[in-house]
Amino acid sequence: MKAKHVLMLAAVVVAFALAAIWWRSQQQGAVAPTQIASGSVPPASAPAAVPSPPVTHVIEPPTTAAPMTTADIEPALVELLGRKAVSLFLQTDSFVQGFVATVDNLGRQHAPASKWPVQPTTGRFTVQIQDSETAIAADNSRRYTPFVQLVESVDTGRAVDLYVRLYPLLQQAYEELGYPKRNFNDRLIEVIDQLLATPDAAEPVAVVLTEVKGPIPSTRPWVRYQYADPALESLSAGQKILLRMGAVNERRLKAKLADVRRGLMRRSTTR
Repeated sequence: MKAKHVLMLAAVVVAFALAAIWWRSQQQGAVAPTQIASGSVPPASAPAAVPSPPVTHVIEPPTTAAPMTTADIEPALVELLGRKAVSLFLQTDSFVQGFVATVDNLGRQHAPASKWPVQPTTGRFTVQIQDSETAIAADNSRRYTPFVQLVESVDTGRAVDLYVRLYPLLQQAYEELGYPKRNFNDRLIEVIDQLLATPDAAEPVAVVLTEVKGPIPSTRPWVRYQYADPALESLSAGQKILLRMGAVNERRLKAKLADVRRGLMRRSTTR
């Protein structure tokens, strides 16, 4: 597991305070069966129901402020988080492109670390062995606690304001990523909802070391761990990252996501 980059998830929260509830799947109403009296002629088949278009959450950038440019991003992040936090935790070069790609990848099986808009965390992913079972070490979560505290300190209203101002650049980057007819805000909500739906796992969480095939031995075993439970291993990349941060950090981040979701949805127009 590439856990040294796990703060990517927290950076998503800090940079723009992204959150929402679980994405509502498109519901199609079931047609009640028609009762036919004995000896009557069956009615003509009704036309198939046409599903309603999915709900879209639209972000309307403010008209009273000048549009943001890429040159405005770093100063805006510094204003929100402070210069020290930005220099320690974020990578501001190509931040918009990296942020959009990361959000999209969090909902998939793999989230390439090369796209993450954050600095790697210090230390390594650590495990403990007890009764011949390997599990995530109890103190592994301590590496992420300072950043989680920073996330909690971010003003929700200001973070949502920054996201709204930056949204035209985010949408443009999303279209350039290969989604010209989709709304980035919808994808963001879908992924954040998925993170909020991450199941709780009993600690310590068991992991296994994946096998290395080939003549060249692995010199970095700490990046090769995966969950022993197939159900956990089948989760999205973002959900697995959230679990690796430990139950306490997971709960705190989910609480912040839910809080920010309320602010974000107040700024979205449903269509």
